[in-house]
Parts: sequence; C-alpha cells; structure tokens
Amino acid sequence: EVQLVESGGGLVQPGGSLRLSCAASGFTFSIYAMSWVRQAPGKGLEWVSGINIGGGSRIYADSVKGRFTISRDNAKNTLYLQMNSLKPEDTAVYYCAKSPYGYNVEAYDYRGQGTQVTVSS
Repeated sequence: EVQLVESGGGLVQPGGSLRLSCAASGFTFSIYAMSWVRQAPGKGLEWVSGINIGGGSRIYADSVKGRFTISRDNAKNTLYLQMNSLKPEDTAVYYCAKSPYGYNVEAYDYRGQGTQVTVSS
C-alpha cells in the first residue's frame, strides 16, 4: 500500500521559512519522480514543484520559483520542500505526490493527507 506522510507544516510569519518532509513507503521511492502540490482555502489544487528520480532535475511553479527548493533522499525514502521568504498567499495545505508520469508533468497517482502551512502575522 502506497503511503505518503507529510510533516513540518505550521504557522509562520511573512518572510519566514519552513521545511516540509514527506515519508514514503509501500513502493520503490527511488524509481519515481515526486512532486509537491498545494490547495489554498477555497481554491483548487496547484502544482508547486517536481523532482526527478535522482534529484538532479527540478522544476517549480512561477509563484514559488526562487523561494522554494525541492529535494529528496532516496536512502531515507523522504521528499523535502524548503520554503523561504514565505508570503500570505503561500497559505495552503501542502501534499506530496507520487508522479509516475515524470517530474515535469503536473499529474500524480497518489498523494498524502497533507500538512497545513499558514503564513500570517
């Protein structure tokens, strides 16, 4: 059974930083691209970032480019999202997602239960 468990969310002031983690199990993590997606209150899902199987290729939505960094540790079956210079518009539930169609394809087949990120003063 595929399981993706996010952690690291919370309340942070504008300009602050958070690091999200996603622990993966139930599949061979190292042979799949992975992504982060988010859903802001009252809005649809927004793809945020993708990373290829080795971690050497990454892609970002324009809204987070230069502020967020996606990474992975295949030895630990863990995906990360370092979020810096956070803005109120980054407030959302963040999900990690298994992306069998490629790191630069905004689609996934499984996602986790999500972790809440709230950016507010």
